[in-house]
Amino acid sequence: MSDRAAIRAEAAQLRALFESEGAQPVETPILQPAEVLLDLYGEDIRARAYVTSDALRGEQMLRPDFTVPVVQMHMEHGAEPACYTYSGEVFRRQEDDPARASEYMQVGFEVFERTAPEAADARVFGIIFNALKPLGLRAATGDIGILMAAVDALCTSEGRKRALRRHIWRPRRFRALMDRYAGRAPVPESRAALLAQSDPMAEAGPVIGMRGEDEIMSRINALREDAATAPISENEVALIDAILGVRETSDNALEHLRDIAVDLPAIQPAVERLARRLEALEARGIDVSNLDFEASYGRTNMEYYDGFVFGFYAENRPDLPPIATGGRYDALTRQLGRGREIPAVGGVVRPGLVVELGGLS
Repeated sequence: MSDRAAIRAEAAQLRALFESEGAQPVETPILQPAEVLLDLYGEDIRARAYVTSDALRGEQMLRPDFTVPVVQMHMEHGAEPACYTYSGEVFRRQEDDPARASEYMQVGFEVFERTAPEAADARVFGIIFNALKPLGLRAATGDIGILMAAVDALCTSEGRKRALRRHIWRPRRFRALMDRYAGRAPVPESRAALLAQSDPMAEAGPVIGMRGEDEIMSRINALREDAATAPISENEVALIDAILGVRETSDNALEHLRDIAVDLPAIQPAVERLARRLEALEARGIDVSNLDFEASYGRTNMEYYDGFVFGFYAENRPDLPPIATGGRYDALTRQLGRGREIPAVGGVVRPGLVVELGGLS
């Protein structure tokens, strides 16, 4: 059997497993409207997607993943609750790592469930955990929602909070912003010189590019407002750092985060969601005392995850990307739902990597 045939056979086996767990099989087009993905992720998506143009349909992208089109499909036509599975190729540019495949298969399992989100988290994780058990993988988990709650609680301007939320998935940029907002990093000389001018547009010359003078002045005024904002306190920075530093087994992580919540009560609801999720995982037979939790985990993945996140790794093959990943993406349903929303969680498995590790049967 060729590698491609073996991968498709493994994908069919995984999809059949997800169907046996109640998932409805769905298909999505390989070509996706670029406008939707650009609206969600901005121009950054171009660095990791293949973009083409169509005279009738406009700019299109080869499908970078399945979650966005599946959410769109559900929000337009789906009943509640719902569970879906799919399989097919996705396409990602790998210019930073040419050794990685730019086209590969994914098999997914997505749950839209309003009444018991933590149980849905445990359901998705547990099914994938058990499916991949023959491979002896390491499972890693995290929760983006705890860090989001901490950012929302900062005593600073809404503009700064928006910037920090936007860059949660870019750890270096997030750290640079925290240092600047805390007064640890100096204001760039060019920005300080610009803000010192009483009329920055007086000697600016003709306006060139897409932005008009009103937009430029609006940005300058936003920079002035930011410059006048008091620094984030060292205590708040320390609490953010404490959250990002949590990396231990899930049961110990829960206790550590509860301790942090004493000083930062705003994260308490997110921490209690973690507690309910661990209870639901235990009910599915998963030993949470042996399940890794890292509060910063998942921050370099696609930006729609806003709660529980997980991944499965082959520890004896550090050269391989995650064999499976997933998480909660409630905000994505809100963005694509045109006024509707529903809690949702899902995960994807890469059958090509499963085959490379010897297969499930």
